[in-house]
Amino acid sequence: MSRNFTRGFLVLLLLLPVAPAVSSAAQPTDPARAYAELTAQATKLNEEVLRAQEDLVQRKAELDRATATVVAAQQIERQAKRDEGDYQGQVDLIAQASFEGARFNQLSALLVADSQQDFLNRLEMMRVLASDKAESLARLSAAVEKARQAHQVAESARARAAETTAAAEKLKSDLDARNQALQAQINQVRTALTRLPAPVVNQLRDPGDRSQVSVPSGVAGLALTFALGQRGDDYQYGGTGPERWDCAGLTMKAYAAAGFTIPRTSGGQAGVGRAVSRGEVRAGDLIIYYSSRSHVAMAVDNARAVHASTEGQPVKIAPIDTIGPIAVIRRIEG
Repeated sequence: MSRNFTRGFLVLLLLLPVAPAVSSAAQPTDPARAYAELTAQATKLNEEVLRAQEDLVQRKAELDRATATVVAAQQIERQAKRDEGDYQGQVDLIAQASFEGARFNQLSALLVADSQQDFLNRLEMMRVLASDKAESLARLSAAVEKARQAHQVAESARARAAETTAAAEKLKSDLDARNQALQAQINQVRTALTRLPAPVVNQLRDPGDRSQVSVPSGVAGLALTFALGQRGDDYQYGGTGPERWDCAGLTMKAYAAAGFTIPRTSGGQAGVGRAVSRGEVRAGDLIIYYSSRSHVAMAVDNARAVHASTEGQPVKIAPIDTIGPIAVIRRIEG
């Protein structure tokens, strides 16, 4: 390659426009978006923690039942063993009596009898001995079988108790880990809140419409009255009142105030009552959001719902369709 060609090529490179350098630094995150994403994650984690707590309670109840079964079966087994010993003694006495002279037939009874009455007495004694022996053997057999069954029940209950204990320990460990993750997530949410502009924070903390709302009669109306009465209360993950709530804690206590028991979690509440469509929504219906079923609100009417939203926001009324994607709607009454 000639020197003239090389110099020409270098001059051409110098004359070409240079593209501006692209910064490798990450673009700043929108504080509002970061807050929304973190609260959604925290809400899902909170639901997982609550479900794990419910599972642990159920496992402990199973363990208590299994332990009680073991104790009861052991008592039955001990009594059956005592009965077995008593009946065995009776059988041994009868066997001994037979060996020492009670074993005779009607002919021998007739030969040794002193009179007709003595003969009849001997026959009756033979009948009684035979009856006692049969009865004692039957009781002995029943006691042995009862002891065997009780031992089998106790062993089966012990195995269930051992399995349940292991499962409960695993659940407890999992619950502890989820609780730690939730606390870390809550801290991140609170940090995200501090980064929001003051006007945004003020808007989030606004309790919204607190005017009088007309409610229907019956269970739904009583539940809705309770939920509406908590408007302005603070949100708290895991909160069930009286002044701090999470979403399912609010709806659970609202229906409890109406004399109706529903599950503690939004996932559990997604299975109570009967399903209704979006167009059928009426006051008191439970609206469960997200595919994870991690949030729940209570319908005020066909357009609005009251709910405990998330960290940094009080219990308030919001448009049903802006809260989130609806997973299922359940009607508790009617």
